[in-house]
Amino acid sequence: MLLSIKGLAKSFNELEVLKDIEVEIEKGKVLSIMGPSGSGKTTLLRCLNALEQPDRGIFTFDDGLTLNFEKKISKQDALRLRRKSGMVFQSYNLFPHKTALENVTEGPIIVQKRNKADVQELAESLLEKVGLKDKMNLYPHQLSGGQQQRVGIARALAIEPELMLFDEPTSALDPELIGEVLTVIKDLAKENWTMVIVTHEVQFAEQVSDEVIFMDGGYIVEHGPPDKVLKAPREQRTQQFLQRILNPS
Repeated sequence: MLLSIKGLAKSFNELEVLKDIEVEIEKGKVLSIMGPSGSGKTTLLRCLNALEQPDRGIFTFDDGLTLNFEKKISKQDALRLRRKSGMVFQSYNLFPHKTALENVTEGPIIVQKRNKADVQELAESLLEKVGLKDKMNLYPHQLSGGQQQRVGIARALAIEPELMLFDEPTSALDPELIGEVLTVIKDLAKENWTMVIVTHEVQFAEQVSDEVIFMDGGYIVEHGPPDKVLKAPREQRTQQFLQRILNPS
């Protein structure tokens, strides 16, 4: 078990977005989160990276780190949480004035204060892993959306996180570019990276996930292996959602 989450709740003003979420993230496994817009799935992901601070809840990691959000956690604890995870955003969030290589090396060198030569070597190998070593000196505007997202994945891997977080990594891509990003994520799953993926790609979630969560209205409605949640869901709300996604007409 990498991370246990108990009683996680988050509100924005009067809107309660997450309601007593409880989930365990297994080391080396892939957890996919699905649900309609506004269900709380992205907020849950952002809480795992301290981009949003929960109103309450307890995070317990396998190394003994425990964070109780009943009180506002310190900046130091938020940084410890953030250093455990690499975030891949749906809109890439690359530095436009830096090359692909510089985007990947920025975090390890500037934030983690690691040796520049070592980081440079690592970054080149990661760009090769995502099929972009020949593009490492290009700027984001010179890359396709799929290529930018693959740089984003390499950047997240460069900080050597325990947990990879993906926020709908294909939602901003043209349909013909989706496959190249999903292939990279599938390869990471084969390497036993621990990943939490917010996605609307049902077939991809079936192929890559060890577990799937379906969320609605801030709750976890259904949770289990993909062959049950996605192919034989128990809950009517899950059935309705999948029917709408798989048969949009």
